Amino acid sequence: MKLNDIRDNEGARHRRIRVGRGIGSGKGKTGGRGQKGQKSRSGVAIKGFEGGQMPLHMRLPKRGFTNAKFAKDYAEVNLGMIQKAIDAGKLETSGTVDHAALKAAGLARGGKDGVRLLGKGELTAKVAFKVAGASKGAVAAVEKAGGSVELPAAKETAEA
Repeated sequence: MKLNDIRDNEGARHRRIRVGRGIGSGKGKTGGRGQKGQKSRSGVAIKGFEGGQMPLHMRLPKRGFTNAKFAKDYAEVNLGMIQKAIDAGKLETSGTVDHAALKAAGLARGGKDGVRLLGKGELTAKVAFKVAGASKGAVAAVEKAGGSVELPAAKETAEA
């Protein structure tokens, strides 16, 4: 094989069809838009319009809501991932593990309101956590391994 023999696969590149360039081109006169009417004109966007009938997306009932005003943005971290990071030597267990330590280990992405521990996976190392939130299963698993979970004071009163 030589560099000058290299070609694209058959049909890999398509030529742009030049529309409305004379009757001999096969796409002349109306340019493939049919005859007259709104859709034959330029600048038409009628997605979802059903000729004046109430569109389907407006006929269907509304469901649910988004709690954008009070929603908390937590970086959710599973215990299994923390154990993996400890085994790989990315996370130190000597001090307390907080948002900054988890972020440095590459476990907590985002989470402007802090970290929330979730109980998926096994944790065998003894670790002291200082996080914004934790599920009951995660707290139980950490305490079973001999560690502790420190939550903000307001969070503890809300759960109790």
